[in-house]
Amino acid sequence: MFNKKILIVLIVAAMLMTVSCAPMGGDELVLADAGWDSIQIHNGIASFIIENGYGYETRVLSGSTAMTFTSLREGSIDIYMETWQGNLKDSYDEGIESGDILELSVNYDDSRQGYYVPTFVIEGDPERGIEPMAPDLRRVDQLHDYWELFEDPEDPGRGRIVGSPPGWEVDLIMKGKVEGYGLEEHYNYFSPGSDTALATALVGAYEKGEPIVAYHWEPSWVMGMYDFTFLEEDGFDQGKWADGYTCITPAMPVTVVVNAELPEKAPDVVAFLENYQTSTALTNYALSYMHEHDAGTDEAALWFLREYEELWSEWVPEEIAGKVREALAQ
Repeated sequence: MFNKKILIVLIVAAMLMTVSCAPMGGDELVLADAGWDSIQIHNGIASFIIENGYGYETRVLSGSTAMTFTSLREGSIDIYMETWQGNLKDSYDEGIESGDILELSVNYDDSRQGYYVPTFVIEGDPERGIEPMAPDLRRVDQLHDYWELFEDPEDPGRGRIVGSPPGWEVDLIMKGKVEGYGLEEHYNYFSPGSDTALATALVGAYEKGEPIVAYHWEPSWVMGMYDFTFLEEDGFDQGKWADGYTCITPAMPVTVVVNAELPEKAPDVVAFLENYQTSTALTNYALSYMHEHDAGTDEAALWFLREYEELWSEWVPEEIAGKVREALAQ
């Protein structure tokens, strides 16, 4: 009998230790990776805080924008740290209205995207001996006059506009602009295979002092490290947008969105994400750090957490911040 009592005590103690050592949440939380560096950095920042501060396991599910956003609505993804809602307008609005997803915060609201050229194309670069090539170029609809400057190396006699990687929702918009402005008369629309291929094309042309017109966005490490000029368009107009996207791509808040079941699954994480807010400039700094130091996105996330403790410590209770600091110090 005495041995049985000891055995029962030991079993109960083991059970209590198991409970006390278990993560506060206990569940695995899945974050969306739609394929670009900045979302991966924000995933790294959030995952480090979620794992080390709140005790949940995290996992990243990669795929196209459309696929990952559908997975968010269906529940196989819990968290979308960088949702460019303007590129997903119909699906985004439907998801909010149906209650499939919840918008928790604005990660940053000063982003933009569209067509860019190296600034030396317009202004020249005396230090590199580059003369202005198109001093009057300011707008997308002026590209009609400069197709020979941006000649397609694989199709002489036509210009080349480098667009979005295929599979991104914005690829349809960028193609639509080429058609809407009638630029297909003189230009081929070229889709790079990935965001890496797009960055390589932009940086390669810039460093060689060669002209290029290409899609890009801010924040990005390319725009943070090199001098590019954004080609203007008319202000946003719904009619023009519907008729070939012949106006500026609307500025959009880049939001943190979650599956509607997350508040029940992990209310403490939801409270953290409701406070999550950075900026285009801060994201640019993290992206520039990554490329200047040949670092991965997770390493850039750790750099961000160490560099901007005053910022992220405001997102979480002090007890959680202390756990995150301990993990960073290891």
